[in-house]
Amino acid sequence: MKQITLFLAILLLTFYSCKSYKPQIISSQQIFQEGQVSFKQCHASTIQSIGKDSLLACWFGGTHESNPDVVIWSSHYTNGKWQPAVQIADGILADKRYPTWNPVLYQQPKNDTLYLFYKIGPNPREWRGYVKYSIDKGHRWSAAQALPDGILGPIKNKPFTLSNGDILSPSSTESKDEIWKAHMEISHDHGKTWSVHTIRPDTSIQVIQPSIVQHKDGRLQVLCRSKENKVMSAFSSDHGNSWGPWKATNLLNPNSATDAIRLKNGLFMIVYNPAIAGNDWWEGRTKLHVATSHDGLHWHDTLTLEDGVKGDEYSYPTIVQDKSGLIHITYTWNRKSIKYIRLK
Repeated sequence: MKQITLFLAILLLTFYSCKSYKPQIISSQQIFQEGQVSFKQCHASTIQSIGKDSLLACWFGGTHESNPDVVIWSSHYTNGKWQPAVQIADGILADKRYPTWNPVLYQQPKNDTLYLFYKIGPNPREWRGYVKYSIDKGHRWSAAQALPDGILGPIKNKPFTLSNGDILSPSSTESKDEIWKAHMEISHDHGKTWSVHTIRPDTSIQVIQPSIVQHKDGRLQVLCRSKENKVMSAFSSDHGNSWGPWKATNLLNPNSATDAIRLKNGLFMIVYNPAIAGNDWWEGRTKLHVATSHDGLHWHDTLTLEDGVKGDEYSYPTIVQDKSGLIHITYTWNRKSIKYIRLK
């Protein structure tokens, strides 16, 4: 009887602590300032915890998005500050140069190998996936390797590792006819080979750039950028091999990227732009919010990261939680810098 009472007390404590949890900003800064870097614009950051009080962030930067001089940059956070940006990948293939796109960092669990996935190509309809790896926390990188034909790698958000070691890479395609479709790339052998698993291609729902979260019952959920003016979601009960129908969350989406994770306290957290699409692709990106949820479908805002005016752009967030429980977020800051936020 005492064991049952103790269990119920722990359950209630967990429930109410999750219900009352409100994230707090403990650090907010730009990774670099204008004039400290050689590129004019930057976008699409990714971040990874690489040890106690150490982080690695990457992004693409150049004259402007899709210009051939756009390359992948990185910065280490050590000793309480961001280090100068360094170039770590480019789009030179044979005798031609292409822009690079959407870096994604991924750390192998129980392994020192850190992967950098990114894309090379003239545009998202014709790009190809590439990968590099590092065994010294991103200070030195291997030569670039093209992913197999038909495998793009994670399009924007991180791969997810199942308890059995399978790696799920959230991916998507944009056709020349502007048709968006999401899919999952799954590896059973630590990234050596991959298989493609579509996510409801039989519907007219158009989505890209999934992020993956796992529920306590083992179900997987993707949350996607869409053309539906809502963050769209689908669930899988068989480790990502097949997916149920698309469901709209209560989160607005102005055709802009999001990222979501499951926190150590059991809540889900997402960073997103709370608006609907405008006439131009950049409209709706002036505000950036953090929201939390118990079920992954019904969300409530808990924090405002940016509350800008027309012409501002705060977009393409990425989010991770480190072993100590701190939450790290980066996002595009007016295409002039990458903003870093730390939450508790």
